Amino acid sequence: MPPEPTTKRTVAFVDGQNLFHRAKAVFGYTHPNYDVMALAKAVCDAKGFELVQVRFYTGVPDQSDNPLWHAFWTNKLAAMRRAGIHVYSRSLRYHTERVPLPDGSTVPQRIGREKGIDVRIALDIVRLGYRGDYDVALLFSQDQDLSEVADEVRTLAAQQGRWLKIASAYPSSPSSTYNIGVDRTDWIPVDRATYDACIDPTDYRPKHSGGDP
Repeated sequence: MPPEPTTKRTVAFVDGQNLFHRAKAVFGYTHPNYDVMALAKAVCDAKGFELVQVRFYTGVPDQSDNPLWHAFWTNKLAAMRRAGIHVYSRSLRYHTERVPLPDGSTVPQRIGREKGIDVRIALDIVRLGYRGDYDVALLFSQDQDLSEVADEVRTLAAQQGRWLKIASAYPSSPSSTYNIGVDRTDWIPVDRATYDACIDPTDYRPKHSGGDP
C-alpha cells in the first residue's frame, strides 16, 4: 500500500448544472448562486486537503433560445476565468417534448439537454491523474455516470504505485432525499451553513429573468 501523502493536492471538478439542481432541490435556490472557488476551498479545508485547482463544467443555452440565461452564464463564466478557474462549456442541445398542463392536455416545449459534460469531466480526471497533478480528485456531482471513473483512478494508482483518492461532494440536509454521492467514491455531504458561506455576492442574472438556467 503506497504511503498516504502528508499534503493531499486536490483538484476540484465541478458539474455546474448538477450542483445547481441539487442546491435548488435541497436549499431552494432558484439560480446558480455558488462561488465554486470558495465552496471547493471550504470542503478541502474541512477535510485537510490542499486545493490546487478548480475546474468547472456546464452547458450554456444559445442566445437565440434563451437570451437571459445565455447572458447569465456568459457573465458568470467570465468572472470564473478571471478568478483562475478552468472553465469548460458547451451549447445545450434542444429537442421538443410534450409538457403536461394541469387540465390534462399537453403543449410542445423546447428542452435543452447537456451532452458530453460527464465525458469531459471523466477524461480530465484521468488525464490529470496520469500527469500526477493531484492526489485527490474532488467531484462536485451526484451523476452516477461518473462512477466508472472511480475505478480508473484506482487502476491508475496501482499502475503508478501512489496514493490516490476520489471523492464526491454534494449539498445535503437531514430532510432531503438522495443523500448519496457518486458510487465508489468517498461521499462528502455539504450542509447549508457551508454552502451559504460560499454564495457568490454577485448576481449575474439580467433583470426579468426566468426559467431554469
